[in-house]
Amino acid sequence: MRLLADEGVDAAIVGRLRSHGHDVVYVAELSPGITDDAVLKLANADERILMTADKDFGELVFRLRRVAFGVLLVRLSGLSSESKADAVARVVGEHGDEMARAFTVLSPGLVRIRPPLLAEALRTSASGLPNARESGP
Repeated sequence: MRLLADEGVDAAIVGRLRSHGHDVVYVAELSPGITDDAVLKLANADERILMTADKDFGELVFRLRRVAFGVLLVRLSGLSSESKADAVARVVGEHGDEMARAFTVLSPGLVRIRPPLLAEALRTSASGLPNARESGP
């Protein structure tokens, strides 16, 4: 899987995914300090799923309607870097095919995969938020 890891993602997660054969570009190594909008544009230009711990990407994608190739929001604060790396590697391995063009949220005990983002850019549910499919990791 091709991913772009935002600089706020733990280096242990990046290392684990790379060791599992995933193609991961890490903003902290490439261009630290670039804006969220620039990170999203970089991920889209290279057709990579953006992996981030920054909730601001939800606003960029849904409220500001920035199209994304896919986003994986890692919400695992309080866990050790090793536990985070284990969880992310497991979810990417099990749900990777579903993450393209989707907004995926990983939190302890839960994986939420929202419908494809291209369709969401054209419509939202009556509540103004996209529908989601949830499963345990």
